[in-house]
Amino acid sequence: MSTPSLAALPIRRLTHRDLTACADLSEDRGWPREEHKWGLLLTAGKGYGIDDPEGGLVSACVVTEYGPHGRPTLGAIGMVLVAERHSRQGIGRRLMRHVLSAMGTTPLTLHATPNGRPLYEELGFKVTGRVEMLRGHFTAGGPAPRTATRAATAEDLAAILSIDEEVFGTDRTHIITRLPAFADQLHVAEENGRIIGYAGAWPNMETHVVGPLVARDTETAKALITSLAAHTDRPLRTDIDVRHEELLAWAKDHGLASVAFNAVMTYGITELPGDWARRFAPLTVAAG
Repeated sequence: MSTPSLAALPIRRLTHRDLTACADLSEDRGWPREEHKWGLLLTAGKGYGIDDPEGGLVSACVVTEYGPHGRPTLGAIGMVLVAERHSRQGIGRRLMRHVLSAMGTTPLTLHATPNGRPLYEELGFKVTGRVEMLRGHFTAGGPAPRTATRAATAEDLAAILSIDEEVFGTDRTHIITRLPAFADQLHVAEENGRIIGYAGAWPNMETHVVGPLVARDTETAKALITSLAAHTDRPLRTDIDVRHEELLAWAKDHGLASVAFNAVMTYGITELPGDWARRFAPLTVAAG
């Protein structure tokens, strides 16, 4: 029996049962397996993929929708991968065109690596921002943060959801309510009994990723990072909007080093909704 051409292979929806195949695909491209993150994305978002007749996946990606159920106001595309043996054959383009068609008029965003950016520009995405990935062991020092922080409790969830929707510009309840189980730590910052920021630290291979990081101002963001770092021996990793120059300089002074820059791109909107000044780092660049 002849092997069908790649162009003839159907694109299907992925589920949590495809987690191992997705992690294998990540590893095939030299990315970490990131099974914990894949698990979240495949349950909270919509996965799309192409099966390889020889086993595994030819390609995969995930779309995380935000806003009212069934009527999303924003979709974030992430984890766009094509197996090394099938690269440079137009498969990524075909999968992305399928996603664009499936999402209709819903505005989209993604974080693009330098290698992926040309394809997304060809498809009509525009660069609207940039994030810098930092990684390293956090070293305490300097003046102690003045903002009070503590571990979040169940009673804080309503306030966290409220501030998150205000800052992000759309409803993310289905993501935020998963944080207590997904993250190893979830902390809030407060002033006079009012929550003014929150942040999570979740396990990703040998690191703890700091994200989301939502805060009233830079000092609050510093306090939240310091609080999370005090409760882990792992290196921290985070992706900070480059407009937050003060926070980036502070983080580098405390042991985190620059790893890479990714472009923030949008499709169907000229800029992301919400308040960038209080949006310091995403949960993961794969989910916007």
